[in-house]
Amino acid sequence: MAAAAPVWLFTGPEIGERNEAVQQLKAQAIKTHGDPEMHTVYAGDTPFGELVSLLQNGSLFSSARFVTLRNAELIKKKEDISQLVSWAEESCGRDDVYLVLISDEIGVDKKVEACVAKERKRIFWELFDDRKEQWITAFFRKEGYRIEPEAVSAILETVENNTDALRTACSRLMLFFDNDHGITEDDIITHVSHNREENAYTLFDALTHRDAEAALAILEKLSLSKDSSPVQVIAGVTYCFRRLADWHRLASRGVHDEFGLKKAGFSGKR
Repeated sequence: MAAAAPVWLFTGPEIGERNEAVQQLKAQAIKTHGDPEMHTVYAGDTPFGELVSLLQNGSLFSSARFVTLRNAELIKKKEDISQLVSWAEESCGRDDVYLVLISDEIGVDKKVEACVAKERKRIFWELFDDRKEQWITAFFRKEGYRIEPEAVSAILETVENNTDALRTACSRLMLFFDNDHGITEDDIITHVSHNREENAYTLFDALTHRDAEAALAILEKLSLSKDSSPVQVIAGVTYCFRRLADWHRLASRGVHDEFGLKKAGFSGKR
């Protein structure tokens, strides 16, 4: 059996589980190499020649490199694909470099997918609504809290529906209460809806509602945040517009059923 290229492909909208998979792979790299170089780059922002150079040329101070390439669906130029495929073919069997391709979409260019071994590809589907409700209820129960069904629904209406965003919101909510407090819908409105974290998705929501004042306020807040960067905001809003276009294309073909939408990466209320 031929040795696999050191490339992984993690796609799909379930950011929380996808991030956990990346962290597990990083932990494996650290266990093997001690202190590998860690890099995160964005397709469409970093010239592809720089990426290949980063993969090929290691540091004098580290025995391995771990590179996460986000927005992998944007790898579309023939010369970029050719460079990536050539590097992957030349790097088969290497264990001192890791390239993890990340995309919120379901798939990437077929030639890019073809250079990734089957066992190193994973699609992280968004959970169905009933699974999200179970996830939230179980998360609070594990920490010793009770939460009303109406409060669970309010969280799903307010927070971006992936387990990463849900975990962050639920963890913050617990800071306001002792665990003998039963969390209600009013608690969600007070502590989550009115204090929600702004991101590219909330900016997109304001734009689609043609609320210029809210959009500018969100953009200002994001520009002042140390956890956000212009590249991340632009990438997030661009992704939202692409998904909106995908939704309209599906609708024009008469795809409205839950299975068809989930297959295309859509499920849930958001």
